[in-house]
Amino acid sequence: MRLLNEVKTSIAVIGLGYVGLPLASLFLSKGHTVYGIDLDVTKIQKLRSYQSYLSDFSAKDIRKLFEGGRFHVSDSFSDISHAEAIIICVPTPLDQDHKPDLTYVKGAMSHIQPFLHEGHLIVLESSTYPGTTEEELQPMIESTGLIVGKNAYLAYSPERIDPGSHHDPLQNIPKVLGGVSAECTARAKRIYESIFSKVVVVSSPRVAEFTKLLENCQRLVNISFMNELTIICEKMNINLWEAIDAASTKPYGFTPYYPGPGIGGHCIPVDPLYLQWKAKQFGGDLQLIHKAHEINEAMPDYVVHRVSKLLSSRKPLEDSSLFVLGVTYKKDVNDMRESSSVPIIKKLIDKGIKIQYHDPYIEKFILDGVTLNNVPLTKRNIQRHDGVLILTDHSSISYESLVTIADLIIDTRNATKGIQDRSNIVLI
Repeated sequence: MRLLNEVKTSIAVIGLGYVGLPLASLFLSKGHTVYGIDLDVTKIQKLRSYQSYLSDFSAKDIRKLFEGGRFHVSDSFSDISHAEAIIICVPTPLDQDHKPDLTYVKGAMSHIQPFLHEGHLIVLESSTYPGTTEEELQPMIESTGLIVGKNAYLAYSPERIDPGSHHDPLQNIPKVLGGVSAECTARAKRIYESIFSKVVVVSSPRVAEFTKLLENCQRLVNISFMNELTIICEKMNINLWEAIDAASTKPYGFTPYYPGPGIGGHCIPVDPLYLQWKAKQFGGDLQLIHKAHEINEAMPDYVVHRVSKLLSSRKPLEDSSLFVLGVTYKKDVNDMRESSSVPIIKKLIDKGIKIQYHDPYIEKFILDGVTLNNVPLTKRNIQRHDGVLILTDHSSISYESLVTIADLIIDTRNATKGIQDRSNIVLI
């Protein structure tokens, strides 16, 4: 088995979602051969038909991936035998008790096992608790007869992709990396240095795993703090967004975080609970994370309370209707995982309020067994409702035009910032 080549090598990327597909694209752009594997047959079929299922990729982008004949996609793990390195990019959700669910990681590893051979490098990129790489994956690899650090190599490198953001190209985001041994680290570093501008080596997989959780714990705590301030600022008649902008002019010591209807996505609401769960095994009680999670979980109720109060001042709630803008967890993505829009819409419907929604990225979604369909953003559709509730601030929407059409706009994202006439705008 030859050593991994810095210039051109073969990579198997397991999981072609929001993390795996951009990573595969980056490897391909640097001349590597990529075997993309995903058990979701629909994704494989769409890729082979040059169709996109991610908002960050156009059909043209997908077609470009296959140029040169170096991108091979399949729902079979047998292609792993052709690759020199295997990178696992599968989901790590929470179970119903808010505990880590490694079903996808362990499942991927069990599918990988039959095709492992000497010299293989395995890297886990899925966000997880400290110890996962060594406590879960290493025993599974060594059950095949291989020895990690001797004739098989294992490392952890957390994904840092920001879907919907085009400010920082993926290759410019520093890549944190920790291997089980020095040789594991060296081999993984050689691969990542071929596509990333900077690789940050840490002493162990545990440190690398902890690093990702640290990043998202900080964001959860700070955003939840701003959400808590939103409630008191309403009572004090203070525009929190304005205060944040003013505080941001300080050249040191202040980092702006912004409130919203609740923190969504796969990382911020989930990763801190992975750390909290692991900390309890060591007798730790991360009270700040616990409280931040509680505040975040309460935000949909607060939004519904404010909306209900505004609508009921005009007419009974059962006679009211709202046009909801945005159901994804953040702007400019087609991802609804942990989106706060879903519980907010459900709670509003439960109060008897009629709801229609528009989201340029979501054609339909199912809520309590009922399919809600995307409604065109037209003047007629807006005016037939008692108000517009902005839950996601997609960039493609003209909020200036919206303000001139709607009787009432309830803005949870400060999407209407800069609009002078705010007589029909309520900022939450």
